[in-house]
Amino acid sequence: MERRKPELLAPAGDMEKLKMAVLYGANAVYLGGTAFGMRSFAGNFTDEELPAAVRFAHDRGVRVHATVNTMPRSGEVDALPAHLERLDDAGVDALILADLGAFTLAGRYAPRCQRHISTQQSVANYACAAAWYDLGASRVVLARELSLEEIREIRSRVPRELELEVFAHGAMCVSYSGRCLLSNYMTGRDSNRGECAQPCRYQYALMEEKRPGEYFPVFEDEKGTYIMNSRDMCMIDHIGDLMDAGVDCLKLEGRAKSAYYAAIVTGAYRHVIDDTAAGREVDPVWRNEVEHVSHRHYSTGFYYGQPGQYVQNARYIRQWQVCAVVTGCDGDGNAMLSLRNKFTAGDTVEVVGPDTKPFSMTVPVMTGEDGMPLYEPKTPQTVFRMKLPHPVPPMSLIRHAVDLSGRK
Repeated sequence: MERRKPELLAPAGDMEKLKMAVLYGANAVYLGGTAFGMRSFAGNFTDEELPAAVRFAHDRGVRVHATVNTMPRSGEVDALPAHLERLDDAGVDALILADLGAFTLAGRYAPRCQRHISTQQSVANYACAAAWYDLGASRVVLARELSLEEIREIRSRVPRELELEVFAHGAMCVSYSGRCLLSNYMTGRDSNRGECAQPCRYQYALMEEKRPGEYFPVFEDEKGTYIMNSRDMCMIDHIGDLMDAGVDCLKLEGRAKSAYYAAIVTGAYRHVIDDTAAGREVDPVWRNEVEHVSHRHYSTGFYYGQPGQYVQNARYIRQWQVCAVVTGCDGDGNAMLSLRNKFTAGDTVEVVGPDTKPFSMTVPVMTGEDGMPLYEPKTPQTVFRMKLPHPVPPMSLIRHAVDLSGRK
């Protein structure tokens, strides 16, 4: 089987996240408009913002995929043609679709856009994948329940022109291909239409009907039970296996996560994909980078067989925080920065940037906009200057170690 270097598809929940994903090495980004997407609580893009987002990406050789992957009700379908036309007019390269009706309408109202089949459609066998290809799909996003062996089987039995996309990193869901009614039932927020309240992450106890108010824990640890838990996926150590399975695109989950997450995870996977494709030894610094973002305990999902039930708590591991973003830097390392979280002269911080290995430094006395010495910038978005050991690209990040894992 021919081994191809896969496209790296990164999340772009809003314009800041899109810029981070593009500058840190994505080949393509996926984003949502204000409707018909599975992440209603990401920032998303208005009709006015979308053309600018597409231009920013295209100017840097990066493709844009737009999510139209909810299962719309009849009352919503009338609004779809106009939405699809706007995406087409904005220059979007591909639409990620789950509903057959939306797929058909996309062929009519967004003819310049490729059509990709969402993981919500649960493509789990070669016959289904080939059927979508026959209908006009150029790519299928395979069900997350598949093993590498099953993916190899699909690749060998579908047309080579049909691209296969798989998830490589990010949050997993306990429901089959992410389709779940629990959120709808408990909170009135429909997970199949982008509004999941994540009740599978709640801590549950048992109550007997004749003893109201008495809660009996179902112990898996001292804090209660997490019977619907799932770990986050992380395949950064197994890029070669994914390439050998014949996949065309590796997808990073996380449109609702931070711009920092988009930058760090994209940058890490970019370097590991490039090193693996070139036959170089992977620098362990990039594997370590995925530990620097907020995440749940990692696993390899279903790629190597059943992952088994995870019974520990589902709280995020948060051990790093962004202090500032570099907006400009001259050849001597004199940087202009925008504050995100407080830090102080004398602190030890790390600097990481687009195609820039992380390095540590001690924070010098900074300079405020008024030209006066600044020891502790405090107000978010404050602009200030700081001397770095060497030049770094714009959108580099200053971060420091701080354990926020105990916060919910």
